[in-house]
Amino acid sequence: MTRTEQDTWDLASSVGATATWVAAARALASKQTDALIDDPFADPLVRAVGKDFFIGVLDGEITDDSGDIDPEDDPEAEYNLRRMINMMAVRTRYFDDFFLDAAAAGVRQAVILAAGLDSRAYRLTWPAGTVVYEVDQPAVIEFKTMTLADLGAEPIAQRRTVAVDLRDDWVNALHRNGFDANQPTAWSAEGLLMYLPPDAQDRLFDAITATSAPGSRLATEYHRDGGMPLLERRAKAMTNRWGRFGFDVDVSTLVYYGERTPAADYLSARGWATSTRTRADMFAAAGLSLSPGESIEALQNSIAVTAVLQ
Repeated sequence: MTRTEQDTWDLASSVGATATWVAAARALASKQTDALIDDPFADPLVRAVGKDFFIGVLDGEITDDSGDIDPEDDPEAEYNLRRMINMMAVRTRYFDDFFLDAAAAGVRQAVILAAGLDSRAYRLTWPAGTVVYEVDQPAVIEFKTMTLADLGAEPIAQRRTVAVDLRDDWVNALHRNGFDANQPTAWSAEGLLMYLPPDAQDRLFDAITATSAPGSRLATEYHRDGGMPLLERRAKAMTNRWGRFGFDVDVSTLVYYGERTPAADYLSARGWATSTRTRADMFAAAGLSLSPGESIEALQNSIAVTAVLQ
C-alpha cells in the first residue's frame, strides 16, 4: 500500500515486511558454507512472523528456480535470491564490524535506528557495560521482544527498547530510556534512508548530530542514483519477481523518490569525517562473484558510509 503521513505497520506488512525479507536473507546467509555472518535468531524470528512466503523461502520451497520467470519480464537479476542473500551478508557484516570496531575503541553506547528484526544486542560480543538502544515502531519492538523471550534468548549487551516512530520525537524518547548525550555513541541507519522523504533524511542526520558527543560514530548507506528512476525500476523489479510467489508488498510504493543530498556529503558538512565503500568493493573483498547476466550497476551505486564526529 502507498505510504501515508502517519502509517504504521507490523512485520508482515508495508515497510515491516521488507525488514522480514531482509531477515530471511540473513538467515539463509548464516547457513551458507564459509558464511560471512552468524545470525542464529533470524530464522526463528522470521518463522514467528508467520507469512507463508517467508517460510517457503527459508525451507527452500521458493527459490530462483521456482515458477517460470521470463528473462524479459525480469531484467533485474540483482533480485534473484542468491544475489539478495549475498547483498545482506556483506551489508550485515559491514554493520557488525562497525559496531565491534566502535566497541573496541571504547564506545559503550549504541543506537540501532529502525531496528526491525535486528538481533545484534543478542549475538555480537559486546564489552561489559555496553548499552544498545533499539528504536522502531511499537508493534515491531513488542513482537521481537516477546519472540526472543519465548526462545529463551538473553541479550549480551544491556538492551533498551525505544518504541517510537522516527517521524515522532524519538530523541526525547531515547533520553527517557536513559540515553546519555555526553557519551560517544555508535549509531546505525541500516536499510533506512530510502524509506524517508529527502527532508526527513536531513532532519534525521541533524538530530543525530545534535545528540552526539565528539567521537561518536555513524554507519549508514545510500544509493548514488538518489532514488530517481533507477531506484523505482529496481523496486518494481523486486515486486515483480517475488510477487508471483506470494510476496504481496509493492516496494515501489514504500520508498520516497526525489533529489536528496548524498549522506556522506551531508554529514561531512556537519562536522563528521566520512569514509565510503561501494557494495561492489564489498562483494570483491568477500570473494563474491556475479552470476552470468547480472549487472554490477546497482552494486556500484550502493554506498556504505562510516562517519566519526570531530
